[in-house]
Amino acid sequence: MNKLYIFFLFLILSNCSFKPVVKHHGVPFLEKKQKTIFVNKSNKNDIIKILGNPSTKSKFDNDIWIYIERKQTQSKLKNLGRMKIFKNDVLVLEIDKYGILKKKEFYNIDDMKNIEIVRTNTEVGFEKNSFIYKFMSSMRQKMNDPLGTRAKKRKEINQR
Repeated sequence: MNKLYIFFLFLILSNCSFKPVVKHHGVPFLEKKQKTIFVNKSNKNDIIKILGNPSTKSKFDNDIWIYIERKQTQSKLKNLGRMKIFKNDVLVLEIDKYGILKKKEFYNIDDMKNIEIVRTNTEVGFEKNSFIYKFMSSMRQKMNDPLGTRAKKRKEINQR
């Protein structure tokens, strides 16, 4: 019987790992790879060959491609195993209409901490007496009661 307990204890402990679990998202080794891309020399094909397709693309006057690398691991036991970010890199590339890289910006986790976020609230642009408020209220009422059955029921109850 003792051997059975020892066997189960050994089985449980052998499946435990002391290495932290790392969740990786995005382009691996982004910091290293971005050093091989040069402004006014690299083109779209070079960038895709080195980094692959971007995480996000946006279209303004020039194309803006954004590459992300993020690594998370579980924090210590005192934080109940919540995920903790230990690497968060972002590469922003601006490409002109000819496909040539014009601007390159690389941000790591320390740079992200220095970015200030504006904490203001926006005001509502209309009042209860405005046309927009009345229109939206009537639309909401029609969506909630499209056949007017609630109004009919109220009228019947009031007549009794």
